[in-house]
Amino acid sequence: MEDSDKYFDRDLSWLSFNKRVLMEAADKTVPLYERIKFLAIYSSNLDEFFRVRVASLRSIVGIDKKKINKRFSRKPKKLLDDVLEEVHRQQEEFGRIKKEVIIPELKENKIILYRDEPILEEHDRYVERYFKSKVLSYLQPVIMTNEKSRAPYLDNRALYFAIILKDRSSGEIDYAHLNIPTDHLPRFVELPKVNDYFFFIAIDDIIREKLGFLFPSYSIEGIYSIKLNRDADLNIEDEYSGDLVKKIRKQIEKRNLGVPSRFLYDQDMPDELLDFLVKKFKLSQDDLIPGGRYHNMYDLFDLENPLKPLLENEPLPTIRKKCLEETPSVFKAIDERDIMLHFPYQSYDYVLRFFNEAALDTQVEEIKVTFYRIAANSFISNALISAAQNGKSVTVFVEIKARFDEENNLRWAERMEKAGIKIIYSIPGLKVHAKVAVVCRRQGDGSLKRYGFFGTGNFNEKTATIYADEALLTCHAELTSELDRVFQYLYHQEEITPFQHLLVSQFNLTERFNKLIDREIAHVKNGGKGLIILKLNNLEDDIMIDRLYEASQAGVKIELIIRAICCLKPGIKGLSENITIRRIVDRYLEHSRVFYFYNNGDDELYQGSADWMKRNLYRRIEVVFPVYQPDLKSEVLKLIDVQLRDSVKSCFLDPTLNNARINNELPCVQAQVAFHKWLEEQEAE
Repeated sequence: MEDSDKYFDRDLSWLSFNKRVLMEAADKTVPLYERIKFLAIYSSNLDEFFRVRVASLRSIVGIDKKKINKRFSRKPKKLLDDVLEEVHRQQEEFGRIKKEVIIPELKENKIILYRDEPILEEHDRYVERYFKSKVLSYLQPVIMTNEKSRAPYLDNRALYFAIILKDRSSGEIDYAHLNIPTDHLPRFVELPKVNDYFFFIAIDDIIREKLGFLFPSYSIEGIYSIKLNRDADLNIEDEYSGDLVKKIRKQIEKRNLGVPSRFLYDQDMPDELLDFLVKKFKLSQDDLIPGGRYHNMYDLFDLENPLKPLLENEPLPTIRKKCLEETPSVFKAIDERDIMLHFPYQSYDYVLRFFNEAALDTQVEEIKVTFYRIAANSFISNALISAAQNGKSVTVFVEIKARFDEENNLRWAERMEKAGIKIIYSIPGLKVHAKVAVVCRRQGDGSLKRYGFFGTGNFNEKTATIYADEALLTCHAELTSELDRVFQYLYHQEEITPFQHLLVSQFNLTERFNKLIDREIAHVKNGGKGLIILKLNNLEDDIMIDRLYEASQAGVKIELIIRAICCLKPGIKGLSENITIRRIVDRYLEHSRVFYFYNNGDDELYQGSADWMKRNLYRRIEVVFPVYQPDLKSEVLKLIDVQLRDSVKSCFLDPTLNNARINNELPCVQAQVAFHKWLEEQEAE
């Protein structure tokens, strides 16, 4: 069987996921402003896709075909064409949803978003004042046909107008470009109410309305939106020598100078102007992506809802954890039992409390933490600084190769280092993606006890409010001892004794997963039942996919809950007919990873930071941890149960990469709402 028959392409699979996001924007059962957010999420996702994946694919197109990895199921040029064709289809749907559904529904709710229409007389003076007092100081017009003008340059991801000008005296045509200063001013400006209607206008349209003020000697013959994406993936040529921090900083500075990966332009632009821009900015035909009148629609995140809380989801109240609310000490609570936290259903304040208490507790002697994506205003980092100032030994591993978070991570690393924290930077050749911490605390009898934090999500207070993740707080001696060995490896990169409980990439992760799969196959062959349930963000590694195919062929039932990339093809006769794949897109981003193996009734459950992608399994440090305590295992299995029964926000991924809605005749279950309700009931008992 050809690879193309066995595996979905990862980029087309990702586009299928983003299409699933777009489906939420079109779903009229979703409140209006939530649908607007899904449009913004879709646009933001696509922007990053072009900055990284399309840029990478474009570079591969130029490589000798003999050097291309066999996993490319089609020729790179054909794949690039297929990707761009699918993007075009989705962009057409995006525009249709926005124009034919969202804008009319806003109007039905007395909210007007100006779109290529005359501005009311009542607003014209306000717009002119705003333009002259706020906008004008940030505008930088460049007449590109004037040889005396500075060389034109487009910043990465920034918005511009390409303008056709006609000299009123000579009649000659000039071309100009003009920045749209959304990096300094709001994209959407609220205007005074008129007849009980709320009005908003994009800064783009404010500039369009008053453009003549900038070019008084010209008539404006045409105004067209343009935007350039550049290759934003850092290219560290040699991670094994030299100062990696300096290399990262150098590459960050170059990020906005990367080669083009997408030139987005208003499809109404005349060919003459487009040809001029192609030559001026040294673009290729493959760079050109036709779009609409407006770009950077992820700015829709900032469109104010004047009727709030109407037109939005009714918020799910944060659930308090009784065992932590009723104790003066987090560590005392952990002494009594392992604690599982489910975010954002339960408060992330408990994680902050864990570190704050560690910083102030006189019995705590040492704290060790890994950081992958640090919050811009990190309470946890501040707690660690406080701990160091209180005389505790604090060591923090900071991953400075976390894409698009490199600069923020470096800034925090330097601040913590100045406060006396020992900072360990990235390991050459590896990313550390584990989300773990250990606190060493002296007990009354003089012994040292370790308290471990094992998570599926980053130590990031901001994302914890929208990412669905789990964390385990435990003083289990074997788990915390092995976690301490992980930190020893991170600090010294020396050989350590084998892990018996934790699954750690670079050591035993894939070996243990293979043994767990083998065991399910063996149970079926011996007349028993085989069942594997995996909840992942991404499933891409062909080695592990082949193992799942093997298990399916042996009769093991496999339930997959995959949020985004999935290269496994379900429902193929003789290969994967025992495998089903679900995607859940709802108010929270599904981010936790769960690994369940039935084991003929003596089941085993693991959670952790690792997706089944090549990068996670072979090029990162990941920590996957077992859930031993029966009641905590039941909590996680309840989460899995409601997700497998979701008939509202779940779609099946079919063999053609379509997101197929669940049969509406099923009992109505919305997994995130159902799990929230179940957790509430558990805490009320």
